[in-house]
Amino acid sequence: MVTFIDPRSAPGAPVEPYELSIDISAAPTTIGLVANGFPDSEEFLDHVEQALAATLPTATFRRWNKHNASAVISDDMLAEVVAECGAVVAAYGH
Repeated sequence: MVTFIDPRSAPGAPVEPYELSIDISAAPTTIGLVANGFPDSEEFLDHVEQALAATLPTATFRRWNKHNASAVISDDMLAEVVAECGAVVAAYGH
């Protein structure tokens, strides 16, 4: 006889539904794509942009790259992102 043991436990925190803070279907939205500087983070965002563009054909996209995965986004870059985008995707490569 073989006994299988399931190592998963019940979730410790309650599941909270996620809701966007903006209505991206109401008007054209600019979506920021921020690469962290790791190799392939920009290439990954190419695929994210393609998928989002297929779902949100009126969206426009802006791209940034921190170029240093160990540093936080600069104040100037963050100000640009906030001023120009209604939504942001930050990507990590490796």
